[in-house]
Amino acid sequence: MGAFFGVLFHFIGGFASGSFYIPYKKVKGWAWESYWIIGGLFSWLIVPPLAAYLTIPGFTDIILATEGRIIGLTYFFGVLWGIGGLTYGLGVRYLGVSLGSSIILGLCSVFGALIPSIYYDFNPAAGKNSFTDMVSSSWGQMVLFGIVVCIIGIVICGKAGLMKEKDLSDKRELLEKTEFRIGMGLFVSIVSGVLSACMAFGIDAGKDMANTANDVWKATHPGEGEFLFQNNVSYVVILLGGLSTNLIWCLALNIKNKTFGDYVNGSTPLVKNYVFSALAGTTWFLQFFFYGMGESRLGNGASSWILHMAFIILIANVWGLVLNEWKGVHRRTYITVVTGIGFIILSILIVGYGNAIK
Repeated sequence: MGAFFGVLFHFIGGFASGSFYIPYKKVKGWAWESYWIIGGLFSWLIVPPLAAYLTIPGFTDIILATEGRIIGLTYFFGVLWGIGGLTYGLGVRYLGVSLGSSIILGLCSVFGALIPSIYYDFNPAAGKNSFTDMVSSSWGQMVLFGIVVCIIGIVICGKAGLMKEKDLSDKRELLEKTEFRIGMGLFVSIVSGVLSACMAFGIDAGKDMANTANDVWKATHPGEGEFLFQNNVSYVVILLGGLSTNLIWCLALNIKNKTFGDYVNGSTPLVKNYVFSALAGTTWFLQFFFYGMGESRLGNGASSWILHMAFIILIANVWGLVLNEWKGVHRRTYITVVTGIGFIILSILIVGYGNAIK
């Protein structure tokens, strides 16, 4: 039953992540940077400490008692992840929920599996697998094969994006409504895919805090297994790093674009804009709330991360169909993007299997 609930929690987290951008589409009259940072305040500043407070008594004491080097490294990965999260929003804006999420999360799963192993080739650590270990083992070769399959899928999705741009060029009105920009979209999606993997590194860096929360809970709940909410204390530090990046960037855009007035612009539906932005931000955080629950049940961080990515891609593409993001394209274009997404999902399953058998 533990594995069943682990998969279920990952599905709920994937649904939250694949759906969080939808409320933003209901915001009217605000610039992107305005609604993004209002949602972000809920995602990274308000909801994470509230979730930790409700699930981990004395979570602040755990953070204060943690070695400064661990706090700093966890925060640093949060800052890098914040850049990935920032460009994720831009990637979805310019490519759509379906194509943007597929490319970003495919890259995220690739680099989440590959970068740590390369790091440990240069900085060996007990219990950590290096890239050399991967090349010389059957599980590692499986992971590398999955990475190649993912790259093929991303190339096919990129081709589909170019085909979509060509298809819609004859329908300029539809193209303008969707804000579809293939060049900028692919660039920010690649940046996002690489840096979004830093969330997995941040969770690993902050594992001492989660372990402390787990030990405290198990001491008062003997025989009840692993603590379901242990990662919530780590999220507080990681997401403060994400907030730092996004707050600076969005305020800079507010200044550049003179959009500070959005927050008090009475000609826009202010209450609805704040509510939908808050809903998007809260929904976004729920992905990692349930991710932590799923990981505590499955017990394999790498495989949990891959499973999480797979569910997000599936949900994002369902939303892409619901929102008619591929409306107006030729049948060949539609088949191409479905093929590319299929390759990405297959690659994630291959990588997940490789991590599971090591």
